[in-house]
Amino acid sequence: MGGREKLASIKTEQLDVIGHTELMEQSYRQAPFITSYAREQVVVDHAGQRLVKKEHSVWPESDLKQADSDFALIVTPEGGVVRSGGGKDGPCGAANLDAAREALALGPLSVLLTAEKASDLRFGPAETLRSTAHTVLAFTWNGVPVRVLVNRDDDLPDAVETTEEFRDFWFYWGDVQQRVYFDNWRWVSGVEYPSNQVTERNGAVWMSTQALDVAFNGAVEEKDFAMDAKVAAVSAGMKGWAAAKFSAAQDKALAEGIDLFLGSWNTTIVKQADGVVILETPISGNFTEGILAEAKKRYPDTAVKAVLSTSDSWPHVGGVRADVAEGLPVYILDLNEPLLDRMVTAPHAIDPDAQERAKKAPVWKIVAGKTEIGTGANRMVLYPLRGASTERQYMVYFPERRLLYASDTLVVNDDHTLYDPELAHEVEQAVEREHLVVDTVYAMHQAPVAWSDVVGMLRKTAQG
Repeated sequence: MGGREKLASIKTEQLDVIGHTELMEQSYRQAPFITSYAREQVVVDHAGQRLVKKEHSVWPESDLKQADSDFALIVTPEGGVVRSGGGKDGPCGAANLDAAREALALGPLSVLLTAEKASDLRFGPAETLRSTAHTVLAFTWNGVPVRVLVNRDDDLPDAVETTEEFRDFWFYWGDVQQRVYFDNWRWVSGVEYPSNQVTERNGAVWMSTQALDVAFNGAVEEKDFAMDAKVAAVSAGMKGWAAAKFSAAQDKALAEGIDLFLGSWNTTIVKQADGVVILETPISGNFTEGILAEAKKRYPDTAVKAVLSTSDSWPHVGGVRADVAEGLPVYILDLNEPLLDRMVTAPHAIDPDAQERAKKAPVWKIVAGKTEIGTGANRMVLYPLRGASTERQYMVYFPERRLLYASDTLVVNDDHTLYDPELAHEVEQAVEREHLVVDTVYAMHQAPVAWSDVVGMLRKTAQG
């Protein structure tokens, strides 16, 4: 790459980067995935172990009013902040902090220097990567096993592999195998530098970045790293998605025996004559344990007889491993069974959860068509949506209440427009197809609204 002394002499790094990320956690039809895009100006201060990234992102999955956004991520040894266009600092997420620190330690310019300092640096078994023989360097960084695959022909590090539990949406998969390929090498100031980095997680290409311009040892502006110290300290203590907790504070009774708990992720406890049904166990096992505890508190003499998981979005099914560990029957859409089978059996040895310890087989109740649960006033009927953007979701209808739960298809904006008219349109099509009479509708991220209002918003959208 240019020699140890040359790498060690690089104190700062300035990058102009373009990249894209596959939104595997929430793509409507799985692969091929919806993609987000970003243009970044990155300054890395290797000497101070600091990083600032100014990003313009385009998120096509959002509506047009929210697709473009600008923010800055600043990370130092004290913590990290995200600064929006308004200039206000907010604590960065645990995953942002982890990713920045991993880039500082295991990025192209630093990974071999980090390996050199490791007390357990050793050779691993040789491997063939892309039909080429590679020497393998193995060591541990911050408790994470790392392998560097060095090309035997050109002596360049072609890939860096880790096994770790991430604190972004990938935490649902437990011990994730990550491989970052280094490619498109450029000769910059006497150093071989891989301008392209492609990240695989569990064997699937997740993200790719291309540095359009690379410069070393430029002056850094101290003001670029200035941030609210108190806010940064908050980020240092964040736990990630696994620590998400259920709250019963916003309890809204939709009818007798139907209690909606509003929040970032809505969930519902439904009392029927022969047991309790939990409608959605999202986010995490910790969150799900809270939901189940609330059901037991409300109905101490009535067992939970079923869980309804209506979508394949990773955050929405984040509690399913906890459901399986409890031995609960879970109603899932037929198309989602392969994904959930893999998620339930994914190894979680790094940070064992209830399912890692129990290793129970799932009790799936497959929803392939109209499916009824229970009798009486709170009878529920499940209907697969089967739309172009909703084929991985099903809706839940309460006939006697004329109440509809529309999975993850409905959000009403503050200006009384629909966040995604296509999703709501497909729900309307399903309602008409099944001849349902609906007065009220709600969803994973939407409080109850009049169905007539949603239809009105659709009509207005159709008129342009």
